[in-house]
Amino acid sequence: MKKLFVFYILGLLFVLVQSCKKDSDSNVKIGGDPSTMSAVGTTVSSSGTAIAGVSNLTASVVSVSDDVSTYSGSGIVTNTTIKNIISSFPGVTVTGNNVSITGFNYKQTTDGIESYFELGPGIIVNYSSSVGDTYPVGDTGRTRTVVSKSTTDDYPYGIYNIKVMKVEEPIPTTKSTSSLGVSKVTYWANHKFGLVGVQYDFVDGTTAKFPVYCSTTN
Repeated sequence: MKKLFVFYILGLLFVLVQSCKKDSDSNVKIGGDPSTMSAVGTTVSSSGTAIAGVSNLTASVVSVSDDVSTYSGSGIVTNTTIKNIISSFPGVTVTGNNVSITGFNYKQTTDGIESYFELGPGIIVNYSSSVGDTYPVGDTGRTRTVVSKSTTDDYPYGIYNIKVMKVEEPIPTTKSTSSLGVSKVTYWANHKFGLVGVQYDFVDGTTAKFPVYCSTTN
């Protein structure tokens, strides 16, 4: 069972956008100047077609404090079991098949993006990274790893083909993560368009990949 899959998506996918310098903490805290993608009013969306029972995911920046953006978003969820699970979480409201969520925070800069989301804190992507570089996922013991960087425009994105960085985050089964039903999260990102795709691999062997679109660019 996917369990907390939608909650995980609503927290991570709603706002995954971004974009290269390194310092001594470059694998822990993101540096750089605030990105135009982090400004109030910026919107982020995914496919309008249902994927794993989830569709019309969208979110917008409602406030910014100390360069950290706060997002609110919504989506349509038709799976009754999933709706029952996520309805008990703070900031989540379920009305029929409509799900809304508030209060998720991300720091987005010209260097990359850092998540303040409880299930996946830390750097999502830093464009100065090389293949093999890693980012710790808060104090969870998990690690995100840069597994590839395009040298040609080989990733389809809307009407374009673009270069991307691919980052993988395996999620070992532990007492705190077993209910997620997710074994790995993969991110694709581009220096101009930010995060352009997120894929969830589930413990039952299935996958769900979501495109990510933003109303602004770096």
